[in-house]
Amino acid sequence: MKLRIGLGFDSHQFEEGKPLFLGGVRIESPCGLKGHSDGDALLHALTDAVLGALGEPDIGFLFSDTEERWRNASSEIFLREALRRMRNRGYSLVNVDCVLVADRPRVADYRERIRENLSRLLGIPKENVSVKGKRREGLEAGEGLLCICTVLLERTD
Repeated sequence: MKLRIGLGFDSHQFEEGKPLFLGGVRIESPCGLKGHSDGDALLHALTDAVLGALGEPDIGFLFSDTEERWRNASSEIFLREALRRMRNRGYSLVNVDCVLVADRPRVADYRERIRENLSRLLGIPKENVSVKGKRREGLEAGEGLLCICTVLLERTD
C-alpha cells in the first residue's frame, strides 16, 4: 500500500507530585500522569498510531508495564522504536494530528513547544504537526487527560 493511516489513543489519571510530560515537553503542573513509564499520553498515542498504521503490535504489547526496565522510562524510547519499524518497512511519516482532552493544563500555553519537539522527534516539518487542546466542557470532568492521534504514512521505495 502506498498510504497508511493510523489512529492512537491513550489516557492516564493525574498523580500528585509526578512531573508532567506531553509530547516530550515538561509542563508546569503540580500533577503528572500516572503510568509505569513517564506517562506521556501524547507520545503513547502517537506511538500507537504509527504502530497501528503498520499493523504492528501496540505499545502495551511491545513495552509491557509488567517489565521493570520500562519503569519511569522516557516515552521517546517507545516512539523511536515505532519510527524504526516504520522506516524498516519502507515508510515515512507525512503528518500527524493530535488532540489532547483535559480541563487542565491549558494546552494552548504549550502548543508551539510541543509542536516543535514533535517535529524534531518525528523528523518532519513543524507545519506537518498539529496539536490541539480540547476541554471536556463539563462532560464527566475527571482527574486525568486523554489523547487521540492520527498519522499518515507514505511508502518511500
